[in-house]
Amino acid sequence: MKSHRLQIISLIMLFLILLDMTFYRFNSFHIYQSVFNKINNPYSIHVDLDYYKMYVLKNGEVIKTYPVSGGKKTTPSPLGTWTIISKADWGEGFGGTWMGFNVPWGKYGIHGTDEPWSIGNPMSHGCIRMKNEDAKELKDMIPHGTKVTIVKGVFGPFGDYFRTLEPGDTGSDVLMIQKKLNNLGYYNGYCDGKYGDNMKNAVHKFQKDNNLPTNNKITLEMYEKLGFIPME
Repeated sequence: MKSHRLQIISLIMLFLILLDMTFYRFNSFHIYQSVFNKINNPYSIHVDLDYYKMYVLKNGEVIKTYPVSGGKKTTPSPLGTWTIISKADWGEGFGGTWMGFNVPWGKYGIHGTDEPWSIGNPMSHGCIRMKNEDAKELKDMIPHGTKVTIVKGVFGPFGDYFRTLEPGDTGSDVLMIQKKLNNLGYYNGYCDGKYGDNMKNAVHKFQKDNNLPTNNKITLEMYEKLGFIPME
């Protein structure tokens, strides 16, 4: 009996070790570090892409402000709150520094740049660019697990306007539509910010039930029906 319990404990420990190794491979830090940082991390980051400013907070107080660059209109930055899950020393266009987010629809993060003139403008493919020396200072300052909130415009995760969405689109707005359709019982897939086939089927069902034209496009009329825009 005692031998059987030891075998079970050994298997559980082996499983946890393998799980931690896999986690470390993709995130460059251990699971226990993630839990510890979430409990003890006093830092948070707020990025305002209306003014291209980053505010670093410690225990709720702003301790540093940096100028930044955000995504272009065609390649917007991921609006919302994310977690820094990786840190690395990347060269070339990343200016030697990388801090990656847990955005489900693509690879986004904070990094330096070999185009310092782009700072203060919407020039990136969605990442938050910083001056190289600022990015390095930030990377040395903040730990894994730090929360990063990115805002732009007056419509929250929709940014400056409600864009027409079609299959293949990705972004914070797609993620919000998925979550809304999920709450309403139309969408049962993984909310990943990607407009794929499962979401398309959910959109069609919602359109039929709400007397909207049945097609793949999510337009202002559907935004209204979903409650994102007040109906007149």
